[in-house]
Amino acid sequence: MYVASQFSVFMVNKPGVLARALTEFARERVNIVAITMMDSAEHGVMRVVFEDPGRARDVLAKLNMPYNETDVLCVNLANKAGALATVAEKLAKGHINISYAYCTAGAKGGRTTGVLKVSDVKKAMKLLEDHNKESRDTSAVRHSKSTRA
Repeated sequence: MYVASQFSVFMVNKPGVLARALTEFARERVNIVAITMMDSAEHGVMRVVFEDPGRARDVLAKLNMPYNETDVLCVNLANKAGALATVAEKLAKGHINISYAYCTAGAKGGRTTGVLKVSDVKKAMKLLEDHNKESRDTSAVRHSKSTRA
């Protein structure tokens, strides 16, 4: 789990604009960690987390594409049903709002990365770290009981 800089890139909604941007990121070897696209009649918005935000800024400047940056929470999840629901439930119990979320396949070990725009990144990280610690402690206790039997 980590905090990343997410770019919201505003693009004219025309054929080839996305392809041009993605091609330039590829040419400059700027790896994309996660991406989602939204559209309206007049423009598209690409929300994207890059491996190297500094190099991504350079490419966006070169392309003359307007963008905003915001902190998002990136959570490494098991690639199975309910993994994101567990995170959302834990955050809800801690009164953390999730404005939006998206996931990508291809994280390490066949896992997935969940990208969450939350109301309080630091509090969300603390809640999830505490939850992970409790889960490990509980599974260790269960494991030790089963080995005694």
